[in-house]
Amino acid sequence: MDINALIEQYGYAALVIGSVAEGETITLLGGVAAHQGLLKFPLVVAAVALGGMIGDQLLYFLGVRFGPTLLRRFSRHQKKIQRAQKLIQRHPYLFVIGTRFMYGFRIIGPLLIGASRLPPKIFLPLNILGAIVWALIFSTLGYAGGEVIGPWLHSFDQHLRHWVWLIGVLVLVVLIRLWLKRRENKRD
Repeated sequence: MDINALIEQYGYAALVIGSVAEGETITLLGGVAAHQGLLKFPLVVAAVALGGMIGDQLLYFLGVRFGPTLLRRFSRHQKKIQRAQKLIQRHPYLFVIGTRFMYGFRIIGPLLIGASRLPPKIFLPLNILGAIVWALIFSTLGYAGGEVIGPWLHSFDQHLRHWVWLIGVLVLVVLIRLWLKRRENKRD
């Protein structure tokens, strides 16, 4: 089975699962796959938004349940945590939606929001809206990037065999060299 058939068959599920754990890279790749015609763009956006929303919702509930306990462990960062929690209370809409776009806040952001006791009735709709906006932006970037990456992907398959052979030869040379060196050291 070739890679394109695997993407067509399991691509949406992979996007949901991948965007639960990690977001931008998987979303960009989903956009590229949509550009290549392997997946449908609206379904890519929906799958990525669903995965991102689920991941952040789980982290939010972890923050509600264990947040204060977890955050106390980061004693060196208490001032930053307190500042973030004040920002959450003052501007919950911007913080919940913006957390997705702030580098380094993808995991800790929803935990902080949950620990700050922002009510679920506020977090859930903002989380959904943020997930849709985020998925749309990054899927579109991936789709646009597919224009550049597309020709490279077609030639990649042809060059892959050459790279595998080259790497194999290099590994073989290194192994032979190590074996000879070890053999020489045993003689001494």
